[in-house]
Amino acid sequence: MKKHLYINGQWKEAKEYAPLYSPYSGELVAEIAQADDHDVDEAIKAAKAASKVMAKLPASQRAMILERAAAIMEARKEELAVILAQEAAKPLRTGRVEIARTIQTYKFAAEEAKRIHGETVPLDAAPGGEGRLAFTVRKPIGVVGAITPFNFPFNLVAHKVGPAIAAGNTVVLKPASQTPLSSLILADIFAEAGLPAGGLNILPGKGAVVGEKLVSDSRIAAITFTGSPAVGIAMKNKAGLKRVTLELGSNSAVIIDHNVEITQALIDRCVTGAFSFSGQVCISLQRVYIHESKYGEFLEKFKAGTEKLVLGDPLNEETDMSSVISAKDHERMGAWVQEAVEAGAHVVTGGKPVSDNLFAPTILTNVGANVAVSCQEVFGPIVVVTPFETMDEAIEAVNDSRFGLQAGIYTSDIHAAMRAAEELEVGGVMINDIPTFRVDNMPYGGVKDSGFGREGIKYAVEELTELKLIAIKL
Repeated sequence: MKKHLYINGQWKEAKEYAPLYSPYSGELVAEIAQADDHDVDEAIKAAKAASKVMAKLPASQRAMILERAAAIMEARKEELAVILAQEAAKPLRTGRVEIARTIQTYKFAAEEAKRIHGETVPLDAAPGGEGRLAFTVRKPIGVVGAITPFNFPFNLVAHKVGPAIAAGNTVVLKPASQTPLSSLILADIFAEAGLPAGGLNILPGKGAVVGEKLVSDSRIAAITFTGSPAVGIAMKNKAGLKRVTLELGSNSAVIIDHNVEITQALIDRCVTGAFSFSGQVCISLQRVYIHESKYGEFLEKFKAGTEKLVLGDPLNEETDMSSVISAKDHERMGAWVQEAVEAGAHVVTGGKPVSDNLFAPTILTNVGANVAVSCQEVFGPIVVVTPFETMDEAIEAVNDSRFGLQAGIYTSDIHAAMRAAEELEVGGVMINDIPTFRVDNMPYGGVKDSGFGREGIKYAVEELTELKLIAIKL
């Protein structure tokens, strides 16, 4: 089954196609078109022309398109969850959650399309400003280049496409090489929803071809990217005066204070945070700092909860966790655990492959702060548990990271909670929850090497519009 490029409302054959294999079964899923320079140029040209049409669409019509897209996805949600299982090895139950969130994200985008506005400016607050009326409006920025990762191929695309359309922009989308089907199916969905031709163009292909062109082409007004720090930093350096929003991952941590009861609910949250979708989540729980008085109890219960997870086929309704996305990442998991063990770490559970593509959910203790599984982004089913004595020590340990996306703290002490909220060097602090918490209307983004700019529909709309001042002399 060949899947073509989508440009200017039409499917277009490519000169080259690449096989797409299931990460779990290794079976051929489809042959995917690979865009070349000419294809990218054609898509940008189409998006640029369509941007004039999109900018003139009234807010009510942009909202209606997004609402219709959400309704179509709702009607096809089981089909979409199966696509996730096939191309990303995301278990069906996990995939259904992503599809539900994606639908909600487009609904939020529809709502925000009707709430884009400016404000009046009191010019007479400054001497010489008397007798003038001023106000601001927000205008579409133009063509948005969206580059998305494999781990949430429906929802993270929605966080780029949704606000772009809500604001009256057009999009050229480059999906991750492993998960193009989730994006390509949006072509038919948005066409049925009434999006003008050229409003959404979808170009699977190599980052060195599609990504490079999107970043360097002067017709692209903004780049929104989710991926690795190395790629994101390189993009920013090449983007010139384009708007750039970067979400670059993390090694997220939670602090569990001495006054916290180690309930089954807390354990379940930590297991979910650490091992959902094999830990391949930007805010996956990678580091647990727990007060030394609760360390033994927590570790025992956390180990028991982890070992209850069902591993296997993502199309099996009972599966909790399936394979990591690639053989390369599977090998890296083993190498990083081995490095930690050689440096003195203790494997509480897991620590080894279950099969050629499945890596056991792994808990490590006695891990040094400079070991890869602690200081880098694992993006796999590995979590490090470390005891602490004082809150100063715990906060310092969380902050001892090049990343800063989200963090969590469990405590019954409001002073400790607010202190952590103030001092933790992250974009979001979750009090009495894991850092893996996210809903789709909240501002989402990080500091340090976790990137800059914010997603969350309202906040992304601000990133993808230009503020314009209008002053009238009365």
